[in-house]
Amino acid sequence: MAGILDGLRIVEGSAFVAVPLAGMTLAQMGADVIRFDRLQGGLDAGRWPLAPSGRSLFWAGLNKGKRSIAVDMSHPEGRELITRTITAPGKDAGVFLTNLAVRGWMDYETLSQQRKDLIMVNFMGDRHGRPQVDYTVNPALGIPDITGPEDHDAPVASALPAWDLIAGHMCVSSVLAAERQRLRHGTGQEVVLSLKDIAAATLGHLGMIGDAVLNKGERTKSGNALYGAYGQDFLCADGRRVMVIGLTARQWSGLLKVTGTEDEMAALARRRRRDLSDEGARWELRHEITGILTPWFAARPSSVVAKLFNEAKLTWSEFRTVREAVTQDPDLGPDNPMFEELAQEGLGRFPVPGHAARFSALDRDPPRPAPALGENTEEILSEVTRLDDTEIARLFDRGIVAGGTRSKMDDAA
Repeated sequence: MAGILDGLRIVEGSAFVAVPLAGMTLAQMGADVIRFDRLQGGLDAGRWPLAPSGRSLFWAGLNKGKRSIAVDMSHPEGRELITRTITAPGKDAGVFLTNLAVRGWMDYETLSQQRKDLIMVNFMGDRHGRPQVDYTVNPALGIPDITGPEDHDAPVASALPAWDLIAGHMCVSSVLAAERQRLRHGTGQEVVLSLKDIAAATLGHLGMIGDAVLNKGERTKSGNALYGAYGQDFLCADGRRVMVIGLTARQWSGLLKVTGTEDEMAALARRRRRDLSDEGARWELRHEITGILTPWFAARPSSVVAKLFNEAKLTWSEFRTVREAVTQDPDLGPDNPMFEELAQEGLGRFPVPGHAARFSALDRDPPRPAPALGENTEEILSEVTRLDDTEIARLFDRGIVAGGTRSKMDDAA
């Protein structure tokens, strides 16, 4: 099946999360994404989590559906091959997506001399060109200081690389926006983004910069509470923990009705002279609200809570481990059309997601596994860089490229 970006070719040089995620997302929408790596693999080729075989599940997850070419980039001829792959002719080619250090032969000025309408999306750590990752950007911007239990003094980092994930999708939108301009005007360009700028902009969008500048009080940790409204975790009679949301008027009134606490909440509102229909008031009185609700949850097992809350169409969830989620939640397996069980060499069989969006004009493309390192080297050299069989054989013989059927034949010999 042809995806919505069928025909678009993107060359990716990357490591870690944001750019591999961007390339994978574009590939899942039908683009031909060619990832180039060193002969020994990229910087994240062995990153955890690992399969029992020792192969990286992380790498396999972020490189689904791409093609792979392995090249000795320390060799001038290897660098020339990458240049030719990036700048190969074709109206739907000439798009380069990277977070590698782009100096000299791989910078936009040099590459655009080979193709004037080149689109290059260059993702950096910060706007000064310094390296950054989620675990350094988050502390720099103050997020760990407001994360964690209320009585916890130390900063708490997040297990989810939120800025990387947002950045990956901003790289996708940047590719598509620049490509649209090229289609309309025939011009290429370099698009530069940085992880720290994306994180800083997000803080601004969420009102957090304005809050820090305009208000005297410092925002503090709030545990699992929903900041600025009402949302809280509760321990049920069976030891399971649930998260309950009372953000909107419907959610709040439904929560009180199911738990039978309307009169107690009304008394609290009168006593404190606050209107609990105001979400800000619910935030400020959250501890007292939680004190009223806690006995109701403590007296009931989570199965009863689930039944009552689902019948009332409330917004809630049970806390699970990832393993519990995979085994218990049908949204994380083949019951969800986004997933398909794939048996991948060296990894095993498990559910693999395709693209999360559904396009009404096209069937959903099934997920495709990540390639082995250099799996497509030979076909890329032939189809994209237009080398003949003799030239390709010479490159393999000299160790400038590797992978694919020729490397397997060499190993067998």
